[in-house]
Amino acid sequence: MQAVDLSTHPGHLARRLQQAHHLLWNAMVSEETTSPQFAVLNALTAEPGLDQRTVGERVGLDRSTVAEVVTRLLRRALLDKVRDPRDGRRSLLRLTEEGIRTHKALALRTARMNQVFLGPLSEEERQALFGLMRRVADAAEALRVTDAGGGRPADG
Repeated sequence: MQAVDLSTHPGHLARRLQQAHHLLWNAMVSEETTSPQFAVLNALTAEPGLDQRTVGERVGLDRSTVAEVVTRLLRRALLDKVRDPRDGRRSLLRLTEEGIRTHKALALRTARMNQVFLGPLSEEERQALFGLMRRVADAAEALRVTDAGGGRPADG
């Protein structure tokens, strides 16, 4: 059997991109706050008072991952959790003052990091890349949702 050309395997390239992103994130953004943690802070900046499940949906994190991320942010006092006055079974999340300051600082650093990360591409190439990545991610998400529903995605 011959070796395969991994440069034609999207999973291999996605992993390499993730590794590069992780290295840049730690060097330029934060060694303390992870990219998923920032995504949760960002979602709650955009929409304060969401419940944990909805935050996970907004940022594309599964239930167990968003639960872990929220727990860590609560421990660091970047989030507050309060009972929903309309439904006492539900808790709503809001950024604390420290969470707001942290988000603001990280948002500036992520903008700089993204400039470095995407530096090899022209603006037109960046937009094309984002469009293609969103299409693939959305299609993969649809497959995951279909599979979670007990059905199998349609072949085609």
